[in-house]
Amino acid sequence: MRALFRRVVLVAALVGVGVPAFAEAKRYEGAEAAALRCAHIVALTAVALSDAGGIGEAEKEVMLGISFLILDGHVSGSWAQKKAALEIVRDRRDVAETLEDFERYAEQCLRDFPIN
Repeated sequence: MRALFRRVVLVAALVGVGVPAFAEAKRYEGAEAAALRCAHIVALTAVALSDAGGIGEAEKEVMLGISFLILDGHVSGSWAQKKAALEIVRDRRDVAETLEDFERYAEQCLRDFPIN
């Protein structure tokens, strides 16, 4: 459980903090780009639902853990590169669009990018 908590903290950092200037940019395409989108959808939805009181802290941590596992298992590159790519994904969609994407694609994300 402690390892999962560290992963959750890492995902929260990935979603909310800027990337260092020294990180080498990486272009993601195909399945990796889709995995990045899925990781973003799950993480942002977790935070939004938690902030709105729709889920508790434990559920939010599970969702952030899922996001981490998608990134860890299905996206290549350094964590700095993944974080930079997540920021690009984040900037392309607003919160409402991302929540709609979650409703539409969450099940497909878990089928396409298994975490266990």
